[in-house]
Amino acid sequence: MKKLINDPEGVLNDALVGFAAANPDLIVNLEDRYISRGPTAGKVSLVSGGGSGHEPLHGGFVGYGMLDAACPGEVFTSPVPDQMLAATKAVDGGAGVLHVVKNYTGDVLNFQMAAELAGDDGLQVESVLVNDDVAVENSTYTAGRRGTGGTVFVEKMAGAAAERGADLAAVAAVGREVNDRSRSFGVALTANVIPATGKPGFELGDTEIELGVGIHGEPGRTRGQMSTAREIAGVALDAIHTDMPLSGDVLVMVNGLGGTPLIELYVVYAAVAEWLEGHGATITRNLVGNYITSLEMAGCSITVARMTPDLTELWDAPVQTPALRWGR
Repeated sequence: MKKLINDPEGVLNDALVGFAAANPDLIVNLEDRYISRGPTAGKVSLVSGGGSGHEPLHGGFVGYGMLDAACPGEVFTSPVPDQMLAATKAVDGGAGVLHVVKNYTGDVLNFQMAAELAGDDGLQVESVLVNDDVAVENSTYTAGRRGTGGTVFVEKMAGAAAERGADLAAVAAVGREVNDRSRSFGVALTANVIPATGKPGFELGDTEIELGVGIHGEPGRTRGQMSTAREIAGVALDAIHTDMPLSGDVLVMVNGLGGTPLIELYVVYAAVAEWLEGHGATITRNLVGNYITSLEMAGCSITVARMTPDLTELWDAPVQTPALRWGR
């Protein structure tokens, strides 16, 4: 294992110290382990979180127009309810708190417990479950579909609705609509290595790829042979289109899983654009880069959302976070 770390057991703490130094405008609570922008009086607050190793998700999306707090767990391990409760209390501005929860069993159970505890303390909490991955129905860590790239879309558009003054029910409704309109599919070319174990999370042959891989390296639909970017993009988009027919205006994210050069992501994006044009869909907004990763895994995920004029306005609204910023 070759990694830029000090101690395999201290990776998260060291990373949070570095994140705090790089982002002095945000609050990094090392004791309770959350990142926040603090409360905004009268505004619905958004809290999310999950295991580390997916950066910039979630901490990189804390800031104006997206999340108010993020709770990082150890690498690929859910944060605990106490973290989530502390973060929820820290950012409550009096208008309620929305939990954005990826559909992994640990995240779901722990956020549910934190919401119940917050409710006992008089806070109003709603939750949005993100389950956009079309690759498999049940997998390691998950009952039902996994939450992947659509999480970024939910956090951005629900965050914009909150920033505009929407109430908790309306912000939650935006999050659910975005999730319902989003689908993802991932492909791994190599495995990742968890620092605490020092070994690959799974094995792939020299010419093998994992079609439908999860963001922790969970098995996908099938093992395939390495092929062209155009063919791989076609497999992903065929799966998405079968589940949610694509037409009209769409938002597309070609997301690197941590170990893929940007030049290759643009090759994939060209193939995605060609495929969508041939199927009558129009890309009106896009992201290309690393937004929800899996340590150093090589590969990518493709996420597509069917947009409406209202959702496009929310996507275009100003955002200022370490990993996503425009219009401000």
